[in-house]
Amino acid sequence: MSEIIPAILPVDFNDLEEKLGMVAGRVNMVHVDVMNGTLTKDSSWPYKGEQTEFLKIVDEVEGFPFWEETSFEAHLMVRNPEDMFEDWIRAGAERIIVQFEAFKDSAELSEALNNFKKRFGSATTFVGVEIGISINMDTPLEEIYPHVLEADFIHFMSIDSIGRQGNEFDPKILNRIKEFKKKFPETIISIDGGVNLNNVEELIEAGINRLIIGSAIFGTENPEESLEEFLEIVS
Repeated sequence: MSEIIPAILPVDFNDLEEKLGMVAGRVNMVHVDVMNGTLTKDSSWPYKGEQTEFLKIVDEVEGFPFWEETSFEAHLMVRNPEDMFEDWIRAGAERIIVQFEAFKDSAELSEALNNFKKRFGSATTFVGVEIGISINMDTPLEEIYPHVLEADFIHFMSIDSIGRQGNEFDPKILNRIKEFKKKFPETIISIDGGVNLNNVEELIEAGINRLIIGSAIFGTENPEESLEEFLEIVS
C-alpha cells in the first residue's frame, strides 16, 4: 500500500502553519523540508529569519502546529545534520531524513546513522524515531548500498537538483528504483520530487511505499481538492 505524504518547504512559520492546516487530519504524515544554506542555495524556516517560534517548540513551550492531528518527518538538507537531530526530535519529528551527499565519506555517514540509532532509534529508546537516507539522482546507487541496512528507509530524489519545489520529474528514477529493489526488495522506499497526477500511478505500480508531493498539492489553486485526488488514487 502506497502512502501520500504532502511536502512543505516553509518560507516562514505562518507559511508552515497555513499549509499544515490544509492537510492536517487528512493524512497521517507530512514532510517538512529543512535547509540552512550549507548544502543548498536557499534556506527555509526556521533557519531563514526569526527562529522564535521554533525555539518555543523545541523547548516544549508550544507544540508543533497541528501536532495532535498529523505527524511529520523532517528532511534535513544540510551539512552536519547531527547537530540538528535533537532539536527536530524535540519538535516532534517521527522520522528524520539525512542527505547522503552531506557527508564527506562513508565512515562519517555510518557513524551518524549508528549514533542516531543508539540515541533515538526504536530498538534502543522509548522515543522510537526512524532515520532515512536521501540520495540524489546523480549519485551512483552502489554508493548507498553499504548503508541500506543501517537506515530504516531510503528516500529517492527524483529531480535533478534539490532545495526547491516545482522541479521537473526525472523519469530515469524508475530504472534506479527497479535496480535498487532487485537488491533490497524489502526496504521501504520513498520518492520525492516532481510527483504529480500524471506519474503517480506508475510510481505506485513500481512499488513505491511513500509518495512525497509538494507543488502538485500546494502549488495548485485548490490544495485540498488536489490532495483528495491523490488520496483517491491510492485508496
